[in-house]
Amino acid sequence: MDGLVEYETEDGAPVVFEASDDTGSGARLVSRGGLPTAQAVGTFESALDGARAAAESALRVFREGPLKPDGVEIEFGVKMSAEAGAVIAKGTAEGHLVVKLSWSAADRAATDGA
Repeated sequence: MDGLVEYETEDGAPVVFEASDDTGSGARLVSRGGLPTAQAVGTFESALDGARAAAESALRVFREGPLKPDGVEIEFGVKMSAEAGAVIAKGTAEGHLVVKLSWSAADRAATDGA
């Protein structure tokens, strides 16, 4: 572990994440029991805005596309960075994004019978 990144929620509660990058500009180092902690600029919620926007965009693509699934499940890891906020984390492959689409049995039977 290289250090910690601390965000504050809009309600003022601290949220601390393990960091694996240098803090760069936009953060200041503070000490927490011997571990270097970067105090992030901005709130926890603002850091997650990009991840929320990415999820909304991906859902829109699958819900409004030609497949018309009954359910869409999107999973991705989020890495917190003092400088960049929330970043979609790299998984075991080059990127980490899992999409699951589902259809009900009634819809499938209607489609197969058409």
